[in-house]
Amino acid sequence: MKMPWMLITTALAATLAATPAMAEDDACRLTIESNDRMQFDTDALSVPASCGEVTLTLEHSGRMAADAMGHNWVLTATEDYEEVAKAGMNEGLENDYLPADDPRVLASTEVIGGGESTTITFSTEGLAGRELTFFCSFPGHYVAMNGTFSVRED
Repeated sequence: MKMPWMLITTALAATLAATPAMAEDDACRLTIESNDRMQFDTDALSVPASCGEVTLTLEHSGRMAADAMGHNWVLTATEDYEEVAKAGMNEGLENDYLPADDPRVLASTEVIGGGESTTITFSTEGLAGRELTFFCSFPGHYVAMNGTFSVRED
């Protein structure tokens, strides 16, 4: 009869030991929603500095197609975001309205339409303490669809 108790105790100990790692993993996963009203559902996102990587999912809850009301999620330094958004306007949907290989783009998703979602994973190396802005680069959307992104030194 001692064997089942040992198994239960071992399983409980393993679960408790794994809990901080799971909590950290959850803190490194973000979801942001966009819609047909040209809005993100938040204007601020952050992760703790302990996240070496961030997994971000963009969901488009609207119904309009990507060529009519598409959205993406782009991360740049705050001082670069408007210039990157303007430079991307002429790049077309096939390039996700972003200039090719622009080093100012720190992370970006593809442009998606209503009912779609997309996920990216990116490194946080060198991002802690920087002023960062996320935005949608679909032409003209960056003015309304933007917010702050931070890597917190907790």
